[in-house]
Amino acid sequence: MAYKMEGPVKNQIARSVSRLSGPHRSDYEGDIRFNGKSPNKRRVFVQTENGCVLGMDLERKDDVHMVKRRMHLCLNIQTDESSLTFGDMVLNNDLSGIRNDSSLLLTKSLMHRSSSTPCLSPTGKTLQHRDQSKVVEIIGRASHFTKTNELVEEVIDGLKANVDPIPVNGGLGGAYYFRNREGENVAIIKPTDEEPFAPNNPKGFIGKLLGQPGLKNSVRVGETGFREVAAYLLDHDHFARVPLTSLVKIKHSIFNLNDCVNGNKVMKNEGVSKIASIQQFIPHGFDASDYGTSGFPVSDVHRIGILDVRIFNTDRHAGNMLVRKVSGGEFGKLELIPIDHGLCLPECLEDPYFEWIHWPQASIPFSEDELDYIEKLDPYLESVMLRNELPMIREACIRILTLCTVFLKRAAAFGLCLAEIGQMMSREFRCKNQDPSELEYICLEAMHQATGYSDFEENSYANESIFGKCSLVSGRSLPYKEAGLGKKDRGSRQVKVGLMGVRSSAKELVGVQPTSFVKVGDMNDDEWQVFLEKFQELVGPAMATRKISSVCIRNNLTRLGRSCQF
Repeated sequence: MAYKMEGPVKNQIARSVSRLSGPHRSDYEGDIRFNGKSPNKRRVFVQTENGCVLGMDLERKDDVHMVKRRMHLCLNIQTDESSLTFGDMVLNNDLSGIRNDSSLLLTKSLMHRSSSTPCLSPTGKTLQHRDQSKVVEIIGRASHFTKTNELVEEVIDGLKANVDPIPVNGGLGGAYYFRNREGENVAIIKPTDEEPFAPNNPKGFIGKLLGQPGLKNSVRVGETGFREVAAYLLDHDHFARVPLTSLVKIKHSIFNLNDCVNGNKVMKNEGVSKIASIQQFIPHGFDASDYGTSGFPVSDVHRIGILDVRIFNTDRHAGNMLVRKVSGGEFGKLELIPIDHGLCLPECLEDPYFEWIHWPQASIPFSEDELDYIEKLDPYLESVMLRNELPMIREACIRILTLCTVFLKRAAAFGLCLAEIGQMMSREFRCKNQDPSELEYICLEAMHQATGYSDFEENSYANESIFGKCSLVSGRSLPYKEAGLGKKDRGSRQVKVGLMGVRSSAKELVGVQPTSFVKVGDMNDDEWQVFLEKFQELVGPAMATRKISSVCIRNNLTRLGRSCQF
């Protein structure tokens, strides 16, 4: 089975993680190879904290000061105490490493302007740099997608025919149905600055700037659209049926611009350019919350679950699984279509939410086709692809993808079903607190062994390790064999005692309830490499422990939905 992605991901080989540590690995020659444009000019999109976007062409000699000057002249914003960032990286002055079609963020800086900063007064040349973008302009490598171009053309034709978009009433963020000439919905567009808590949220959920933690501490405001595109790119062969999704720069008067952000009514009436995700609209009748789960095909549940595990989806509920009938009759065959992936690929491990975890289909073993698909997944090649296609994706998010894909591959090869895999990734709630998941415990022990520390009696150092440098240790020096995870056939009693020991030691270390026990983004490249090696060594014994525990439970309990026939 060969993956058939529309993007230009061809002839790429898996490289070591250490060689792919940077958020982008492209130069001018790379832009020629992938985009066919002159190396002397690159198109970039600069977004302010308040959501305004300016598209501009950069020449080889342009620097950060030039970008700020253009932003000041064209959008009338103060840039003297601001920073230009690209993903995880703050750009000092050199822009030579910024590739074509990149999205940059202009944020306020606590540092005062240097005396050498150029004056922001207008000059003849800079006044010529106005935003000459089209109404809809594709951002990034998605411009190579034939289907994306077709979708954008439909949207533009509808706008030319004066068919206005319609706001989506549901949800916490701003979203809009864009229609074709016949008035049919063809795309859903979500501006990044109208996400929950973003500056221009139309539903009152405001209070944060772009780049700050949002609904989830591990997902920043203004970056959910990137994740929507990533989920589509990672759905090889349209395996889980994620609808076509891309990033665009788009201008329309329907978009919201709060008065507290910019009181310029003329600007609002004429339309404001925004960065947004565009997703193909899928005609459907209902979502999964309107149906009984027994009617869903096992293969559909498995395929969505496999995607959710890989991307560590923290928000997979019944409302973001569309249900479509694919054959006639009242009892026609149903088809599940997953949408809304803005809260996947977090920057650190937290508690995921998998609606399907209690569905009976999730307890059925994977089919041969599904196992073959999982076996051929290559997290290192996927990391290369994401860095090329979405260079603004943070490196911590890519590491989460690698970690979870490795975990899925080992779990499937070991014979675990989807429900067991999801349970190992989910946390247990005890009163107001929650314990780390089994996956997090493996990561804690892997980091403990990778760092080589053996004495963690000083709580201050241990807490600093957990929250600061991501020394993911299991509290006191507890050998892995002692935790019951080093032998496969020690019996359920020893396994139970071992897991209790790990959990109690983790509680002693943490002391207070953290939002995340495992932060992979704080490790340097060498630490990450060693951590991955230790993780792969430990994940097998941990799954053996899980298997023994599952057998003991199944001998005493009857699983819900056991009598359902599929």
